[in-house]
Amino acid sequence: MNKKNITYVLLLIFVMAIASGCSTGANAGEQIVWRFGHEEVRGSIQDAYALEFKRLVEERSNGEIYVEVYRADEIGGVMDYLEFQQKGLLAFSILNPGTTATTIPENNVFYNHFLLPEKDADLQELFATSEAIPMLNKLNEENDLKVLDWFYEGFNAWTADKPIRSPQDFRGVSIRTMASPLIVSSYAAYNANPTPMPYSEVYTGLQLKQIDAQVNPVFAIQEMNFYEVQDYLIQARQDGFVASLVTSPDFWEGLDAETKAMVLDIVPELNDFVFKFQDQLNKERLDIIRSSGNIEIIELTEEERAVFREAAMPVREVFLRSVGEEGAEILRILDEDAQRIIEKNKDN
Repeated sequence: MNKKNITYVLLLIFVMAIASGCSTGANAGEQIVWRFGHEEVRGSIQDAYALEFKRLVEERSNGEIYVEVYRADEIGGVMDYLEFQQKGLLAFSILNPGTTATTIPENNVFYNHFLLPEKDADLQELFATSEAIPMLNKLNEENDLKVLDWFYEGFNAWTADKPIRSPQDFRGVSIRTMASPLIVSSYAAYNANPTPMPYSEVYTGLQLKQIDAQVNPVFAIQEMNFYEVQDYLIQARQDGFVASLVTSPDFWEGLDAETKAMVLDIVPELNDFVFKFQDQLNKERLDIIRSSGNIEIIELTEEERAVFREAAMPVREVFLRSVGEEGAEILRILDEDAQRIIEKNKDN
């Protein structure tokens, strides 16, 4: 989106606020409007999170606060949403590290393969208890993003036109990835040919054989019908799709203590909600994919995953070269905490 279009969108938002007769302030007799943006389509995990946030806020504010939810591309692209959030034009947003890492490279830490625990409960504990999370949140706040919650939307899976069980199988495979240098380097380390491409063009790219494979969470693979034009879905559980609930520090500091307390009470409930929701949704979507009969589903063995894990470890240097000492410490602590949690809960 060019500067002219950005200006137009900002003007449109302002006009919408005036036309609605609402306000983002707290003047007597006025309903407060909070604009909430996220990166996904209607019915997605982020949409469910946003709608639950809306329900809880409106209920607990006794209708004094109204939450407007904007989905993908409704008022701009993903990077526009980041800019709107940093400038306070959105009250809250759900953003992924691939978006925010353009200004905060440390957020890419979650794209390091074989870092996150495999069990949902372990992942939720990691986000809630690791000392690395407040460190990461501090870096975000210094860049006009106040993170209130981290959650994940399920493990990324590969679809391909051939079975992939080892890095050797990736030779000659053109796989669509996001443009993150860390992600690109990870698939290069697996011998693949990583090919960044806009998300909206992936189906056509697969259909026309411009690419041979892609990587996304299961719910997205079903939602975007990628499984219709691929022969194999491979689950390696190499990394998860992580997202964050953010606001702007200035907006947050402008809230009264009672409203802040309300939001902070809601956030843990949202976290529980979304972990359960994504688990159910991904299972339902995998069942739809399986029942279609169009694609073979492969679950890698621990031995096969170990080979990919070994290939992925040197790529962490790509992350370390992009961050400073604090970013390196965040990765170290996250890794140690993840291993500690996995070991503690292994028999559960």
